[in-house]
Amino acid sequence: MIQQESILLPLGNHQLHLRRIYQPDNVGPAVFFMHGAVENGKIFYTESNKGLAPFLASQGYDCYVADLRGRGLSEPNIAPGHSYGQTESILEDFPCFLAGIKASNGEFPRFWVAHSWGGVLMNSYLARFPEQIGQIDACCYFGSKRSLYNRHPQKLLQANLIWYGLAPLYAKKYGFLPAKKLRWGSDDETVKSHRQSMEWAKRKPWVDSDDGFDYSAALRDLALPPILHIAGIKDKALAQPIDIEKFMAESGKGTQEIRIYGKRHGHSHDYGHIDMLTHPKSHQDQFQDLLAWFAKYDSKHTANFA
Repeated sequence: MIQQESILLPLGNHQLHLRRIYQPDNVGPAVFFMHGAVENGKIFYTESNKGLAPFLASQGYDCYVADLRGRGLSEPNIAPGHSYGQTESILEDFPCFLAGIKASNGEFPRFWVAHSWGGVLMNSYLARFPEQIGQIDACCYFGSKRSLYNRHPQKLLQANLIWYGLAPLYAKKYGFLPAKKLRWGSDDETVKSHRQSMEWAKRKPWVDSDDGFDYSAALRDLALPPILHIAGIKDKALAQPIDIEKFMAESGKGTQEIRIYGKRHGHSHDYGHIDMLTHPKSHQDQFQDLLAWFAKYDSKHTANFA
């Protein structure tokens, strides 16, 4: 029987939220989940146990879905005057989540899963803390890219017009980006987190605007854990194969593989940026490939694959 519980982690004046999804009588290796921009952890689960995290829990994994500061069930919600951004996510939120997972599971999470910008944050964290790479068996990133290289009309609308053009104006007006109110996403962003992610998406150097840390240089000679990249054939604006491949090329020398999911490739559905995680048929397509990827690189072979 799959159970869910919330773990609240204190961090300064904030509480970070982790959603633990697991089977009490079959607690396997921990999986760390990270959402993307204008999102929260609900991209990976519903309270009725739909989604990727409950699916992996049914296979014996101990799943921990993070809500970055101000998002989802983390408190307080993003509001005017909140000055944190992705630098704080990398240097403060990630260590807090990882410590919370280890305290709950007893082990550092050996498997990492991200959606969209979450993959950039995960690789950025590992660039800062390469000594932790050896503790991770494998990763799976759904629609993760850093910079946008495709020239599809939907990209021109969603990135050039909305993310680069209108979003800074709304952020200036409201003191934060009210993406949820604007129906641009499921959660909001601070002015800083939007600005920092926008700079990197524009193909500017992968360098931290706070302290000048050069993520590209740090990753150049590193071998990250094996990463399976999931691309949706209908994901025209935010993560086309060219965008993902460019991200892979600047993410070190480790094992990486990209797979594209759509009917022309023998799959059950033509997946897009969101429904690659939420469509019911994903259970028989990319979720199965994720299971096989984790099993291939599982250093302890502890998961109970059904």
